[in-house]
Amino acid sequence: MNQALFSSLTDTERLFVAETSPDALAALDEDQVLDLHTRARRLRDKYVKNYRRAAAGAVATRGGRGLSYEKNQRDRGKAEIFETALARVSRRLGTLAARSAAELKTERLAAARSDGSGPAVAAAPPAPEPASRPRGVRKTTGGVKKDASTRSMGSRRQAKRDSR
Repeated sequence: MNQALFSSLTDTERLFVAETSPDALAALDEDQVLDLHTRARRLRDKYVKNYRRAAAGAVATRGGRGLSYEKNQRDRGKAEIFETALARVSRRLGTLAARSAAELKTERLAAARSDGSGPAVAAAPPAPEPASRPRGVRKTTGGVKKDASTRSMGSRRQAKRDSR
């Protein structure tokens, strides 16, 4: 993090960034992390909005948003700091949400089995925190209709060849 930019944060903003450190997040429960997530999103949105407004205002005088790059560094930098903080809070919130979902699922299964529908099973230990979830690879062009159109076009082309 750029030290000059970090020193330009207000005391309240510095305290907020400190609240999003991994050590501080570890001490919070899910509801507290959710509140922190809302605050992080608001701060990030505020500085992104300020950056875009200032850049849009400079379009007429400078000729483009990109040309006001040098003049608009502070808001863009603050937006980046709060984007990083939001990412940390979001990761922690995802971990806590997955853990509570697994606990609720275990409780529901145990309750259903204790009603006589199956053997009672001891609750499974909580799942370890996932480092990250791998994303599945999709072979699509971005639209269901477009994919269907492409497949049918290929089928028509093949039918035309087969009929020769």
